[in-house]
Amino acid sequence: MSLLDVRDLTIRTSDGRALVSDLSFSVDRGERLGLIGESGSGKSLTTLAVLGLLPDGMTATGSVELDGTQIVGASEKRLVGVRGSAAAIVFQEPLTALDPLMRVGRQLAEPLRRRGLKGDALRKAVAEALEQVRLPEPGRIARAFPHEISGGQRQRVALAMALACEPDLLIADEPTTALDVTVQSEMLVLLDTLVGERGMAVLFVSHDLAVVSRVTDRVLVMKDGRAVEDGTVRDLVRAPRQAYTKALVDSARKLESALDLGEPR
Repeated sequence: MSLLDVRDLTIRTSDGRALVSDLSFSVDRGERLGLIGESGSGKSLTTLAVLGLLPDGMTATGSVELDGTQIVGASEKRLVGVRGSAAAIVFQEPLTALDPLMRVGRQLAEPLRRRGLKGDALRKAVAEALEQVRLPEPGRIARAFPHEISGGQRQRVALAMALACEPDLLIADEPTTALDVTVQSEMLVLLDTLVGERGMAVLFVSHDLAVVSRVTDRVLVMKDGRAVEDGTVRDLVRAPRQAYTKALVDSARKLESALDLGEPR
């Protein structure tokens, strides 16, 4: 059985307009799937539906089964038990996940407490979590407020929080888009390394095929809320079947890096 199994997912606004329509895909344990498409194609809404986090006024129908739990129609109590442990998310803008009025260490301690840690063991785990995402001076970072550290450091903190409960599936929603090119590259290498060490599955959202090629095995192309093509990154780059996919390939930044993948995943 797949870790994540989405079948006929449709997401509608309160006035009945469909933003995602009849979407189906699956992610096996340890697999890495990229969702790619232009802004407004329904990628981010799909990831929110996977965790039962759709905004007010939107409803989902169909089936989203995550680690054996049906997400569509589930109670908040049941969803809380799934979030963090079965799946966790890293957003494009880390301030979405970080409380600007709370020190970083205290925020990171919250998910670690779910593992029963407290006292010295908790403080040690916070420091180790910051070290694992390659943050220098973890003690200083832990004492800082989010606005006192850089955007790249905030994104690493958000990643540390997502990994704290050791989820089976990491959802990454455009996690490098707000970063400059150098920091973006460092973040992708870090993400690829940490996910590989843990054997986690990944659902990676991006509009950039060159970025997706760094961390995924397979790609699902979305347009206007529907899946239009899927396959390996190499296959889509070399022989896209849809004109829309070809346009995404043609517009991908640093397309040469997408072609030079080394051994296929």
